[in-house]
Amino acid sequence: MRVKKAVIPAAGLGVRFLPATKAQPKEMIPIIDKPTIQYVIEEALDSGVEDILIISGRGKRAIEDHFDHAPELEAHLAQKGKEAALEAVRRISAMGNIHYVRQRQPLGLGHAVGCARAFVGNEPFAVLLGDDIVRSDVPCLKQMLDQHTRLGASVIAIEEVPQEDVSKYGVIKGREVGPRLYRVEDLVEKPPADQAPSRLAVMGRYILDPWIFDLIKETVPGAGGEIQLTDALRKLVEAQLLYGYRFEGRRYDVGYCLGYLKATVDFALEREEVREPFLDYLRRKV
Repeated sequence: MRVKKAVIPAAGLGVRFLPATKAQPKEMIPIIDKPTIQYVIEEALDSGVEDILIISGRGKRAIEDHFDHAPELEAHLAQKGKEAALEAVRRISAMGNIHYVRQRQPLGLGHAVGCARAFVGNEPFAVLLGDDIVRSDVPCLKQMLDQHTRLGASVIAIEEVPQEDVSKYGVIKGREVGPRLYRVEDLVEKPPADQAPSRLAVMGRYILDPWIFDLIKETVPGAGGEIQLTDALRKLVEAQLLYGYRFEGRRYDVGYCLGYLKATVDFALEREEVREPFLDYLRRKV
């Protein structure tokens, strides 16, 4: 079955980026001149997704406003003859079918995904986390959708990380069954470095069977006192096939300062209008 729906959890408190996220959503912090969540939505749409549900929360109204029409702004830009800016603004409000639901309490990623049950229905769906931006020739989600079509099973994105970093992620135990492909046998959420089953960490892209909603409902709070999606996936593995796909591309964790700075520098160097003066500035600073 073709995956037509995607879920983007965006109700977290953004504590890794305080104080910038005290009064604005972390998903709206821009990389150059585009909010991080817009990169994620563009990836989903470029991968063939038709409907996107953003799991929102208190203080996240700016996300809805960003993807809504802005008549006064559009009229102002038209009056000033700023056609390029006007086209950019109009393109945002016409990006696709974007829906919203409120997660009333930040009870964890698993709980946030569970809020999408009515939207998803009884069909496979994608989950994309707004902290992870992946730059690749073929969109990361499209790579995973191709695997899902071929395998007919749930697929999660994985990446090999340094041993000292495994405690920051969910980590899989699995065996390699094809190029970049692993059969997942178990998952552990944020294990100590010396107890991790591998260095293959789960990243912010998932394609899941709708049965995951029943499993989330049965899941008790785990690491951090939250309902972890990883714990629900452990139950899924007991009854269904689950694959980890080591995607092609460069991932940026823009939810913390260093990852955000790396993304800002790399994205700026891709922009023709700022590349040379920015390079000159960096050379002088270094």
